[in-house]
Amino acid sequence: MVIATTPTNITEALEFLSEKDAIIMNGGTDLMVKKKSWSGTIPSFDKSILFINSLKELKQVSTEKNNLIIGSGCTFSQLERSPLVPIYLKVVIREIASPAIRNLATIGGNICNASPAGDILTPLYALDAKLRLVSRNKERIIPIKEFIIGPGKTLLNANELLTEIIIENYNNKKFYYHKLGTRKATALAKASFIGFYEVENNIIRDLRIAFGSVGPVVIKDRDLELTLVGGSIKDTRYKICEIVERYSELIRPINDARSTAKYRKAVCLNLLRNFLLNELSK
Repeated sequence: MVIATTPTNITEALEFLSEKDAIIMNGGTDLMVKKKSWSGTIPSFDKSILFINSLKELKQVSTEKNNLIIGSGCTFSQLERSPLVPIYLKVVIREIASPAIRNLATIGGNICNASPAGDILTPLYALDAKLRLVSRNKERIIPIKEFIIGPGKTLLNANELLTEIIIENYNNKKFYYHKLGTRKATALAKASFIGFYEVENNIIRDLRIAFGSVGPVVIKDRDLELTLVGGSIKDTRYKICEIVERYSELIRPINDARSTAKYRKAVCLNLLRNFLLNELSK
């Protein structure tokens, strides 16, 4: 029997998930598209539905030491307005869909949708964000890059909720972000790039890079980033050809209605070159 329920707290939500095989609705902007039927008809759901949009426990943004903790039920509009949310996330959020969508879509829903073109995933991958997953009897924290295992596929168990996104050392980040879309608004990314960097006395103290919409998951390689950490800006210029070549092997876009694989890869590698040649020295 298909049941739809709106719990009043997380405990009730987890109790329902422990008893029912349910679809979790947390915003629904992606889910309603996935489940749509013919134009003008009601979307079709073959499982019970758990509406968690109204759970206040999932709508909190806080900091703890130097960690940013975002509730999975926070809408993108809420995050854009929050004084605790850093500018790099707000820049990404402002290019997500339209204001109407951002008023309803949640960060947790976007993560669990697990689309390689999900705009918010790119900075979260780059910064090695962690996710808190909670069931009735236990909880676990895992990196986002382990949570998403393919397009639309995650390690979320049937009895679990994603409750929090944790970004460690989140503040004072210099960054370079570029999203390539057909239009300025309401456009899925053909490709996206974000780079975070910390430079002191021309020495790279930290570097984080991620590419979106050019592979089955967001492209991120910490070992490759670390080959540049500790080196000088000048040394980086000598390594650009090698770094670009190694990222070229990782970037595996597809041809689809939005763009060609060849164009996507060329744009991403150009953005990478610009980041390493120009942005790091600013």
